[in-house]
Amino acid sequence: MRVFSASLATETNTFAPMPTGLASFRDRGYFPAGKHPDQMTFFSGPLWAARLRGKERGWTLLEGMVAGAQPSGTTTRQAYESLREELLADLRAALPVDMVLLGLHGAMVADGYDDCEGDLLRRVREIVGPEVVVGAELDPHSHLTPAMTAHADLLIAFKEYPHTDVLERALELVDLCAARAEGRIRPVAAVVDCEMIVTMHTSREPARGFVDRIQALEGRDGVLSISIAHGFAWGDVPEMGTKVLVYTDGDPAAAQALARRLADELIGLREALDVPYPDIDAALDQALACDGGPVVLADGADNPGGGAAGDSTFILRRLLERGIGNAAIGPLWDPVAVRIAFEAGVGARLPLRIGGKIGPLSGQPLDLDCTVKALHPDMVMTGLANAPMPLGDCALVEAGGIDIVLITLRNQAMGTDLFTQLGCDLSARKLIVVKSSQHFYAAFSKVARHVIYVGAPGAVTLDLRTLPYRHIRRPKWPLDAA
Repeated sequence: MRVFSASLATETNTFAPMPTGLASFRDRGYFPAGKHPDQMTFFSGPLWAARLRGKERGWTLLEGMVAGAQPSGTTTRQAYESLREELLADLRAALPVDMVLLGLHGAMVADGYDDCEGDLLRRVREIVGPEVVVGAELDPHSHLTPAMTAHADLLIAFKEYPHTDVLERALELVDLCAARAEGRIRPVAAVVDCEMIVTMHTSREPARGFVDRIQALEGRDGVLSISIAHGFAWGDVPEMGTKVLVYTDGDPAAAQALARRLADELIGLREALDVPYPDIDAALDQALACDGGPVVLADGADNPGGGAAGDSTFILRRLLERGIGNAAIGPLWDPVAVRIAFEAGVGARLPLRIGGKIGPLSGQPLDLDCTVKALHPDMVMTGLANAPMPLGDCALVEAGGIDIVLITLRNQAMGTDLFTQLGCDLSARKLIVVKSSQHFYAAFSKVARHVIYVGAPGAVTLDLRTLPYRHIRRPKWPLDAA
């Protein structure tokens, strides 16, 4: 069997100030055809799974371009079209093929393209024709558009949030696509729009139990796969929202009935799925009142994984103003401050202007007297599913009893080695502030006594009612009355 695999993925925050250009893809991970490293990267799950299965089954695997960018603002037309054409050229060069396996996101928006994944899948289908099996792995924070389901035989989203199951879902995708190519199954899809937008933290109930239940349904009574698209609230496009996707083996009525039942169950859970997010001072009060530590405070509004700059100073400012020490915060994106810290060297004490550089949602920069405690060139953090996450040159500086991790390449907090590689002992800290919405939880929950999600300002604000939507379809809970 001849199998082609490639990736083109980013998550687009249409409210974020910084465009996503070609440099953003090269910073996060761009590998031309045949150049993917011998380690899975975050959106190369299908390629990695095809390597594993192909080796077992004697497939001919043809590897196309793999490109992923840190989430940010709208992707430039030049970046999307040039990367899309590179991937399609790789596909044409690989023909004939029996399967196409793609690593996508599902919430990529570019200038002139509200639905990049739907556009790409349509063009792939035009090249390979109706008989070749086309499948894609998606992030659950996707828009799941009609074009996406129309032009793919199978779409499978990660089930876990944090996304710890990238490889498991990729193997599932590859196995089902192979069964389709061999004529052993005939997948048919049903999608139900829940007319809402929710965040499903599978680290807690009721999301944990709901995901466990849908997984128990798969592989029985003709049910092939169930995916929940949480939606990506910071993408202002018509198809934004929470949706249920069910594939059955040749039974469209059963797929529709099950998708409707699961959607109704999910709608019934929506208030319980909502995450409480106290404002900064209330969150700090809660953290200080907790017995012991560390207490992890998630600054999701400044999460680079959702398109924020990662340089906001709102929480850091309040820590300093309130004289709260014994804390650590990171990663804070500030290449200029990192450069100065490297020039000064470990042990130097100097004034540094930190953060607040991109715009109003980053807050004001802070002028601090800092001590450079550690420097690490080209640091790599352990990401989800052990995928490496480059941070560039990094510096650990201290001001007012607070350790601050400064990075050169934008990324969110995932592995605790973000701090420990720089010698920051997290177990000794009362407070740890992480720039992340939920992906931090997989690693940081192992060291945290408590976790608090903070309602700070930022480009990934948790208060969706403050976002100036113009294109989404309404009504949609919680923006509108039930």
